[in-house]
Amino acid sequence: MRRRPNADLDTPLPAGGTITEIVASPRAPGRFSVLVDGKAAHTLGLGAIERLGLAVGATTLGREEIIAREESALRAYDRAVMMLAARGRAAKDLERQLVRKGEPSEFARLAVERLVSEGFVNDESYARSFIRSKSAGAGLARFRLKQELGRQGVDRRIADEAIAEVFEEEEVDEVATASALAAKRARPLDPHHPGTQRRLYAFLARKGYSHDVIVLAVASALSGHGMEVPSDSPEGEA
Repeated sequence: MRRRPNADLDTPLPAGGTITEIVASPRAPGRFSVLVDGKAAHTLGLGAIERLGLAVGATTLGREEIIAREESALRAYDRAVMMLAARGRAAKDLERQLVRKGEPSEFARLAVERLVSEGFVNDESYARSFIRSKSAGAGLARFRLKQELGRQGVDRRIADEAIAEVFEEEEVDEVATASALAAKRARPLDPHHPGTQRRLYAFLARKGYSHDVIVLAVASALSGHGMEVPSDSPEGEA
């Protein structure tokens, strides 16, 4: 018994036969159920139905595998669309997540390629959106932003250009941002405790700020408590 191509390897292909009905799918808006010999056999989009020439009275005998491929590709695409509806993603990250959710790598790649061609996935736009959100909301520095985008598969050149563009547009001042973060973090801490400087340093380091920026930010945060922080304060972990 033949199995589905590259997907659902333990599930046999629906038996071929005569198409008796093509109706709107009750569970998948915009999709259609293809009934073969009176039984639901495939769920496809209108484009695939037309491309394959499927119609009531036609036979699927000998075409089971190609129809199953169309069905598997569509399922991966629909899952990708739902994931994008939840939040934006970079192309490579979306492809990886599809595979993790059980979609075969071939169909995950095809789904992402289709979404890219349709303009729904765009790494340049995603990178700018991500940077605006994380630099303002989470206070991430350039280095950390670049790291995060790299983990998501965004090309280094795209990340660099997006960071430079957004930081210029938003007039981001890393010293001012780091100082504000340090001041907020320092409020519940004892400024005279020997570990406070190290905790603030470690906090800002995790945000991706450089040593020089951190020293200035920590000094600014603690100056409100009447403390002077040496400019050569050593790095440390909380």
